[in-house]
Amino acid sequence: MPERLTIAHTTTPAGIGIVSLRGEIDHQTAAPVRDALRGACDSTPYTVVDLSDVTFMDSSGINALVHAHQTVSAADGWLRLAGCQDPVLRVLHIVGLDTVIACYPTLQHALHP
Repeated sequence: MPERLTIAHTTTPAGIGIVSLRGEIDHQTAAPVRDALRGACDSTPYTVVDLSDVTFMDSSGINALVHAHQTVSAADGWLRLAGCQDPVLRVLHIVGLDTVIACYPTLQHALHP
């Protein structure tokens, strides 16, 4: 059985953290997402979450993103979302998170707005 979620974390030379997620974010996979976002946000207050390979996200993912946004905002930083597929973007839109956290069509757009 393939993993339901994979996570990669890198930092650009400019000091921007990138958390790349692939798969599904739900109550079973949310803890590693929270941990990855916490680690990235603790390392730098400037973080991009690449969601281009996320096919599903429920409220557990929303909660993780809200917490990360609050963390970087308290440090005068920012959180950006990149590459959201339509099902994920719909969830973000329904809960209004797309008006709180900037969403960009690609990772490159998020890194260089």
